[in-house]
Amino acid sequence: MPEFLKLFWAFFSIGAAAFGGGFAVVPLLDRELVKKRGWITMEEVLDFYTIAQITPGIIIVNIATLVGYKRKGFPGGMIATIGLVLPGISLMLIASLFVNSLAEYPVVQHALAGIRIAVCAIMLSTIIKLVKGFYKNYKSVAIFVIAFALSAIFSISPVYVILAAGAAGFLLYVLERKKSAEDNA
Repeated sequence: MPEFLKLFWAFFSIGAAAFGGGFAVVPLLDRELVKKRGWITMEEVLDFYTIAQITPGIIIVNIATLVGYKRKGFPGGMIATIGLVLPGISLMLIASLFVNSLAEYPVVQHALAGIRIAVCAIMLSTIIKLVKGFYKNYKSVAIFVIAFALSAIFSISPVYVILAAGAAGFLLYVLERKKSAEDNA
């Protein structure tokens, strides 16, 4: 199968199975891109996720574009993005034809409530996996706790929390490099 077709199909599959967004898509990315295809590592997924959060647009679309670009340059980014959004666009077009007539049925309301619960469970599972993955050292844990407190307790804008965490990570990196250089001297 040609590489562009593989790229399109991988993201079409993700787009067809992605409900929710945000952290709910990370298990799909892990299964399809890391484990099944070996195109990227889980660390790269998290890096792309981080970049996608701070760039305008929908996170999963940004991730698809980044992965596609990594694999096959600009055309790969376009193909991956089209593959990802095509199932959702198709579903939305079909649903828009019936949304008014179906939304009033209790069975549809209950089905949507069940889907929301499943998406929350998937998100929680992903968050637990992510938290396990960042316990590399006490500095990472400290940044996590401070970022969580700033966001959850003090309601600081996520933009400022992300920028501050990035600055803290960069500062720690510079300090570690400086210490390493002094130790080697």
